[in-house]
Amino acid sequence: MRRTLLLAALNLGLLGCGQASELKVGDPAPGINLLTDEGKDFNLDSRKGQWTVLYFYPKAETPGCTKQACAFRDGLSEIRNLGAEVFGVSGDSVEALRKFKENHKLNFTLLADPSLDAIKLYGTKMPFLKVSKRWTFIIGPDLKIRSIEKDVDPVLDAKRIAELLKKFQAETKVEAFDHPALDQG
Repeated sequence: MRRTLLLAALNLGLLGCGQASELKVGDPAPGINLLTDEGKDFNLDSRKGQWTVLYFYPKAETPGCTKQACAFRDGLSEIRNLGAEVFGVSGDSVEALRKFKENHKLNFTLLADPSLDAIKLYGTKMPFLKVSKRWTFIIGPDLKIRSIEKDVDPVLDAKRIAELLKKFQAETKVEAFDHPALDQG
């Protein structure tokens, strides 16, 4: 009986075994290969040298997810002016994402993760459900995680991300100023 309970707990992940450790700011962003809402390949490594916002959300066409997507749509020009690109990730199919994008005139790329591979890698999978939590990651040009937002307000997420991008870029400029190039010769 005791062995059966232990095996059940392990299978449900209640003891934490068999799961990736939680990501932290400063960690390399896990590489992901997903299909876009247009059915094209997306590889996170292709974003090296650029700021990337990955926002994970539960399901297309649900109220909170629609509000969040529309907020990113409406705030995208400010985020792009900061040199970043936004990608929404969910467990939906390519077709569901294509329709979601079309229905709400979204102006950024959605990424389909029906196998939940990226969702699991980033630790956003909801226990017992086949959907993601609503978390947003900012990934720096070096492909390291700069921010993990877990307490996301769908309506305010895009604005909060723009503010964080400004802060991180200001810090980067200060670091560059404090550490002049060695080859000034």
